[in-house]
This record gives sequence, structure tokens and C-alpha cells, in this order.
Amino acid sequence: MTAASVGSIKAAVRVEARSRGPNGRRRRRWAIKLLLSVVMLALAAGAALPFYYIVVNTFKTPEQSAISPLALPSPFTFENYRNVVNSVPLLQSFGNSAYVTVLGVLATVLFGSMAAYAMNMRRTRANRFLRLVLITALAVPFQVTVVPLYEMMVKAGLVNSLSGLVIVYMAGAVFCFFIIDGYMSTIPKELIEAAKIDGAGVSQIYARIMMPLSMPVLATVAIFQTVGIWNDFLVANTFLSSSSKYTIVLQVYSSVGEFTTNWPSFMTLTTISLVPMVVFFLIIQRKIIGGLAAGAVKG
Repeated sequence: MTAASVGSIKAAVRVEARSRGPNGRRRRRWAIKLLLSVVMLALAAGAALPFYYIVVNTFKTPEQSAISPLALPSPFTFENYRNVVNSVPLLQSFGNSAYVTVLGVLATVLFGSMAAYAMNMRRTRANRFLRLVLITALAVPFQVTVVPLYEMMVKAGLVNSLSGLVIVYMAGAVFCFFIIDGYMSTIPKELIEAAKIDGAGVSQIYARIMMPLSMPVLATVAIFQTVGIWNDFLVANTFLSSSSKYTIVLQVYSSVGEFTTNWPSFMTLTTISLVPMVVFFLIIQRKIIGGLAAGAVKG
């Protein structure tokens, strides 16, 4: 073996040693972070493109939107917003959505938490069977129950009624029960026993101990129910027929014509309908992950 060959082998060994040392590991970590950043930026850009497309076209005329849908408006125009505000009953639609959302969320969280509390207070065989039935109900698609549910609502005189719509949304209490039940089972039973010794009744234990301690998971299910009810289309479209009772989502859908549609105006109304949920998410985004982690813990 020549001296040159020996030198080459030693150099290769030194390079390999350096690559396995702290500097080599640091470079690999940096490369992995860079790759992940590139991938996440690409995914974020792909997710933001539809939103950009909608918002940009709200500032264009129909002609501009048809010619260059992805280009920036030239010039900007607020005519679409003026037309939507003047022609669509936005306050009424937002009021209808707020009514069914607030009442629906309060009812589902209240009944779901009461059911979870009752199941955890008395772990009888009947309660275990009922818990299994409620959890199984989550596997039944809503579309399967639409027709019989609609017939029941017609007989009860609750079709085309915002209060009737709230009653339908109350079925979401099963989802709330499923999440809250897992969290309440982690609350130490010693607290309940101590409250009983102090003379607290069932309702007092629920209101003063279980509910305050379950606030993280209650906030989580309330968030999911708020988003689901506010953005719901299927249930509202099925049970509401009067335009005066349309939610904001139905109002957006009704702006699509049978033969022609003013797409910039449609996108403008869509953007306006998104504003409350965007603000809502900006306010509570930190509570979502924390609440989910809390609700996922089961002792």
C-alpha cells in the first residue's frame, strides 16, 4: 500500500469521525429542521391558496375575476361589499346563527356533562350498558337518521323553527359526553367523598366541584360544538325553509343562482361569514390544544 493510499484512508476516517461528532450531528439536525420548514411552508401555502383566491376576488369586478382570478385587483373596488350589505339581511342571518349556536352549545355541554357526571357517580351495570349505547350512537351517521328525525319534527311542529333546530343540535351532547366522561373519571373520588361527608348533595357536588374542575375539557367541547353548529349546512338546510330564519351559512348558499351567479359577490358574502369564526379561533386557539390534552388523559 502506497503512502498516498494510506493518506487517503486516514483523511476519509477523519471526515467520517467529524461527521459523527457534535458538529456533524448539529448539521444533520439543522438539515432536518430546514427540510421540515420547507415542507410546512409548502403545506401552509397550499392551504392558504383557496382563502387568498376568495379574498382577492372580493375586490374585483366579475370581469376581472373571470380574466385573472389569482391576480391582485387593479384597481381595488369595494362595490361587492356595498352590494352585499345593501342586498343581504346580514344582521338577521348573523342573529339567527348566534341564537342557534349559543343555545345549542349551552344545551349540549350541559346535558353531556350531566350525563358524564351521573355515569361516574354510580358505576352500575345499567350505567355501563347505557354508556356503551351512547358511545355506539357516535358511529351512526347523521344522514341515516335524517328522514325519521324529520318526520318526528314535523309531527312535533318544530320544522322551520330556530328552536327546533336547537333541539336537533342537542344530539351533539353525545359527543360532549364521550369527551367529558373520560376527563371526569380522572378526578379523585376522595374529593367527592369529602364533599358528601360535609353534607353536599348530588347537585352541589356537580355544580361546585365537578364543573369547576372540568373547565378545561368543557371549554374544548364548547369550542368544537361552536364551530360545528355555526358552520353547519346540512341540518339547517333540512329543517329551515323560510328565508327570514336562514343562518349565515344558508344565506351564503342562497346567493348561488340557478343559472347565473355573481361570483365576486358570492365570495364577498363567504368572506364576511368567515370573520366571526376567524376571530373566535384567534381568541381561543391556545385553549384548544390544552383542552384536548386534558380530555385525552384517562386514569
